[in-house]
Amino acid sequence: MPKIEVFFDYACPYCLRGHEYLTQLLPKNPHIEVEWHPCEAHPRPERYGRHSDLCARGMFFALDNGADLMEYHRRMYRAAITDRADIENVKVLSTVLDGLLKRSEWERVLSGDLYSDRLLDNNRLAWDIYNFPAVPSYRMEGKTLLSIPDVGVSKGQLAAFMR
Repeated sequence: MPKIEVFFDYACPYCLRGHEYLTQLLPKNPHIEVEWHPCEAHPRPERYGRHSDLCARGMFFALDNGADLMEYHRRMYRAAITDRADIENVKVLSTVLDGLLKRSEWERVLSGDLYSDRLLDNNRLAWDIYNFPAVPSYRMEGKTLLSIPDVGVSKGQLAAFMR
């Protein structure tokens, strides 16, 4: 089964658009498995906008706890982009998890540094190894679909890439 690797940042509006495209295209491509790679377009200590590391680390917690990842993605994008919530605050961010994950456990885990190594690995993959110019960017079967900075990718580009 082919696997598409998706590199994205919850605080990136182009990633949200790419996620919406992917959500529309996946039902037409049930043979493709998705591997999610949350990463930070502007990792700490860089100071550009809000850091999405809690959202990204939380995705690993959601994955390990059997949560609906598509719903997790939807809620984190909404918190970060639509609601402009303080995504750098564990308590504020956990308010979007009702009915999806145990908030108290999520807060406890994210208050420490659990999953930080996985996020750092994804950051290294995206920026140091694959040298992506921006996110969202995609890899599948040895091929890469690069996002154009401040543009992203079109639905047509992603659909063609998934074929």
